[in-house]
Amino acid sequence: MPAEPHFSGNDSRQPTPESSVAASLATASWCARRGWPVHPLASGRKTPTANCSQCRATPHPPSECPCLPAGRWCHGFHAATLDQRRISNWWGTHPEFGVGIACGPAGLIVIDIDAHATQPPTRDRILPGIPIGDHVDLTGLANGFHTLGILAALRGQRNPADDDTTLRVRTPSGGLHVWYRATDNRRWRCSSGSSQGAALAWQVDVRAHGGYIIAPATITRDGTYTPLDDVREPAALPAWLAQELERTGHMPAPSIPAPRPAPPRAQQAVLAAGGGRDRTERMLATILAPVEACGQVTEGAGFSDTLNRAAYTLGGLAAAGRLTEEEAEQALTQAAAAARPGQEHRAAQIIRGGLAAGRQHPLHTRRGPR
Repeated sequence: MPAEPHFSGNDSRQPTPESSVAASLATASWCARRGWPVHPLASGRKTPTANCSQCRATPHPPSECPCLPAGRWCHGFHAATLDQRRISNWWGTHPEFGVGIACGPAGLIVIDIDAHATQPPTRDRILPGIPIGDHVDLTGLANGFHTLGILAALRGQRNPADDDTTLRVRTPSGGLHVWYRATDNRRWRCSSGSSQGAALAWQVDVRAHGGYIIAPATITRDGTYTPLDDVREPAALPAWLAQELERTGHMPAPSIPAPRPAPPRAQQAVLAAGGGRDRTERMLATILAPVEACGQVTEGAGFSDTLNRAAYTLGGLAAAGRLTEEEAEQALTQAAAAARPGQEHRAAQIIRGGLAAGRQHPLHTRRGPR
């Protein structure tokens, strides 16, 4: 079995052929034993190895590539594997290859903080979705360490760059990779901090599903990706950071659950309420109680599905004349905001979908009109 990779405390040293040969197979095997699928990177570089000549000559999607089932490394992170025999073959034959990790299959979300010497963008792109007025002095704002620090300070949280409870890797260019693990089945997606689309902060990239990250101890022509301190395992993604990722569009739209019928308990609450405004208020409180209960848990708790079911139920009540659509939407919005502050955009999508579906199935009571 290959030795453990060597983690040097000096990330500015230049790699030697001997150190590169010794490190590559050990690093790949070490990552695979942690459940992180690995794939080769081109020698001395941070990009995947090139496809074979046949794949280059006849482009096709990874799902149709004959190389992957045959154990070859075409198509970058799509070829990532945990198979130690394949790993020994790849890096044993080509010890000059670097090591990449497919973030999605590994269950990793890596915050990639850059420190490039470039001019800041317009104020609306420094922290996307957070207005920065002209009265705010941005003198000295120069890189992702600054923007991520500002975001954390605004939320009253610890800067991920300073999070010594999780694996952090210094990059040869002076940046930092902060590694976290996903704690649920949400498929976080990648982004670039300079993108006009989804972005967490200027000069802060996100590596998740659909992307890869360079393994700790990997040596490139520019230097070594060196872990800080002694922590070698990713901590769970902090709840506040998960909320920021949702707010900034790192959750693909298909993840919003399809509208579902009201569960039996909700229908029973409607039927039991009967007529009268007071009873309608009690019924509303009963239906929204599961949404509000999600606020007692910082993440997970099936919040999206719970909100969706409540919206479906209230849509049915509105269609039956038990309350107005404005009342239903306002009640749902307030309950969602209290349970998951900072996720208003996503909550609004779920509420609209659930109400629309519920309107197609009016939910009547057994008693008279309100």
